[in-house]
Amino acid sequence: MTASQDYFGEHQPADDHSGRSLRAGAVSLAARAVNAFVQIGTVLFLARLLTPEDYGLISMVTALTGFAPLLDLGTRDAVAQRSHISRGEVSALFWLTMALGAIITVVMALAAPGIAWFYGESRLLLVVPVMATTFIACGLSTQHYGLMRRALQFKELAAIEIAANVITAVLAVAGGLLGAGYWALVLRPIGTPALVSLGVWLACRWVPGRPEVTPGVKESLKFGLNIMGFTLTDFVGRSGDRVAIGYAMGASVLGLYQNALFVYTNVLDILVFPLHAVAITGLSKLRHDLPALRAAWTKALSTLAFYAMPGFGLLAVLSQDLMTLLLGPKWETAGTILSVLALRGIPQCVERTQGWLHVTSGRTDRWVRWGVLSTISQFVALFFGLPFGPMGVAVAYVVQMFLLCVPAVVYSGHPLEITTADVVRTIWRQLVAALGAAVVVDVVSLMLMVDMAPLARMAVSGVLYVAVYLGVAVAVLGLRTPLHTMQSLLRGYLPLRVAQRLN
Repeated sequence: MTASQDYFGEHQPADDHSGRSLRAGAVSLAARAVNAFVQIGTVLFLARLLTPEDYGLISMVTALTGFAPLLDLGTRDAVAQRSHISRGEVSALFWLTMALGAIITVVMALAAPGIAWFYGESRLLLVVPVMATTFIACGLSTQHYGLMRRALQFKELAAIEIAANVITAVLAVAGGLLGAGYWALVLRPIGTPALVSLGVWLACRWVPGRPEVTPGVKESLKFGLNIMGFTLTDFVGRSGDRVAIGYAMGASVLGLYQNALFVYTNVLDILVFPLHAVAITGLSKLRHDLPALRAAWTKALSTLAFYAMPGFGLLAVLSQDLMTLLLGPKWETAGTILSVLALRGIPQCVERTQGWLHVTSGRTDRWVRWGVLSTISQFVALFFGLPFGPMGVAVAYVVQMFLLCVPAVVYSGHPLEITTADVVRTIWRQLVAALGAAVVVDVVSLMLMVDMAPLARMAVSGVLYVAVYLGVAVAVLGLRTPLHTMQSLLRGYLPLRVAQRLN
């Protein structure tokens, strides 16, 4: 089978479909973990060279340009989801994506004076046009990325992403050591997508040709534009806090909030985002068999919640000591903000899976409508939280996410006959265990660990949290399926002798 047949062949379940999807998910998670480790390591190093004001200054721009990776017209998911797609159709999508990226780059560059005036920061006059080139860099990789996902080439994509992140991390650190200041923070958002584009072009070897605007292209655009509609409205909701804090409180306060948010979003990306492509590819192959699809979805969501929810609970109880220890005393406030934001991740790891079902069912129009509702709710939360500073915003966002997480998934699953009872039954035990363990650790810490050294307190709190979580989830509530899923995954990767002992 040639590469072109892999990319443009009929999109049907292969042998060992469940196992291949599971392994692809593991590869994506591992790659995201490595990338997050590199990103966080870079921030830890640069945080001791730069100031909160430097971070806040760049955050003012990324709050406006950070949607560049999302501006793919939704065609990455469309290419992966379509049963059949031709070279001419993919070429048409490529040229449309590139044209849009070029237009937005020019618009952002021309808007630089207005952005600088809004924030009262003349330094942004040059930063904005430079960072606007991200839109072109991201557009170059969109269709190649989608084709490689379609062919389940997740290992190759993982290697490309890791290499790009490592190279730009080295460049950013070198810039910081050489006294580049906030310009060191500009290198990564531009350099990473540029290197990813280079990598996928070399790996995929598909070259855009003459476009064919067929009914299939129009269908893909309609499908993709709905996805883009959601991602853009979602981005607006997620960026509102940074714009508001930067405008009302200045770059220094925004820098503290930004680094807390950075750690939070990286953990979310590690635990949830990599599974989006795998879930869409896997579930889309089952969309004509609803019982099998719902069974696969239940297993995937239950496993995700089992491992992701305690990840955020653990972050909540460790974050204050962690941020101060790693970044230094000047970032202590960021640790306090993170301890609250981390609680938002417990429900958000479930809420973020709504895209699995919207894309699989082909009802991305419903995703857009939900995105509008979700963004409005975030602005309402921001309105009530902003008068109390960054902590007020963090608390308001936690409440908003707990209220919306289950309705978000139920709404996305309606076309596939997934109900509220299905969602609650799948996640309630993980939710109870994750929150209960956090409460126990916080109480014990306040009573017995106040005078302990930070590193020792983190070690004891971490062990206690994991023990309480597993005790409640597995021993008390009887949740064992995610453990069996992990056991099955390990059998596929470990040496035969070790794997046999797991049986």
